[in-house]
Amino acid sequence: MYIVSQALEYGAPLFLITSPLTSYADQILSIHRSRNTGGFSLDIPLIMLVASVFKVFYWFGAYYSISLLIQAVTMIGVQMVLLKVALDNRPAPGVKNSVEHVPFSSVDNSGGFARPYEFWQWKSAKPYWLFLAYMIGALTFVQIILPPIANSDFYINLLGYVGLAVEATLPLPQIIKNHKSHSCSGFRVSVLAAWILGDVMKLSYFFCSQEVIPWSFRMCGLFQCVCDLYLGVQFWMYSGASFRAAGSPRGPSESWNVEEKDIRMT
Repeated sequence: MYIVSQALEYGAPLFLITSPLTSYADQILSIHRSRNTGGFSLDIPLIMLVASVFKVFYWFGAYYSISLLIQAVTMIGVQMVLLKVALDNRPAPGVKNSVEHVPFSSVDNSGGFARPYEFWQWKSAKPYWLFLAYMIGALTFVQIILPPIANSDFYINLLGYVGLAVEATLPLPQIIKNHKSHSCSGFRVSVLAAWILGDVMKLSYFFCSQEVIPWSFRMCGLFQCVCDLYLGVQFWMYSGASFRAAGSPRGPSESWNVEEKDIRMT
């Protein structure tokens, strides 16, 4: 037990701090080398940037674990680089305003939903950076100029729960897509295993660490873990159905090859 506790106490923080780099470095290099963002969603940097910025400002009121603060700051830097590379290498015009939004494409198409003012689907790169600047500027203004609000328990808890809730929603588009198509095509077992391993590491640290870990981290971590486990259930159900159907005759036009593509990189 001593070895396990020491591994969690020292290994888990290192895992959390380096996770933004290990998760997104390959994606950044891949886009930069191929000069193409086909299959990558700009919603991913949006979700992670909003969540991480809110978590940084949440620290000024909650003073939670330094490891989690460093992770949030690192994530902001990595996601800004990823956003810059993705914007510089967007597909040619004609692919949904030059941007593919894979995770939410099914939501957009099914109900005819259009984002107000084409939010985060802008053709120019400038509005993306302006939105981030205004968001960070507004939070900084409240933190420095309006201390009665910034120091209130309601505002502090609001920052924490909003930031963590936004991050926890990242698996939902994949779950919805699998449910509607009754298929997990393009979803790799190795990716699922990495997500669940990360959830186990995070939750072990959240519940066993001697550092200050607010309950908002634990609740949102549990929600994300449940979502990832449900993705595993979907994979088991739909893959089992595919294997059972494999014995049936196939036409000459059908193929066994399935393109594998990650839509969430965390």
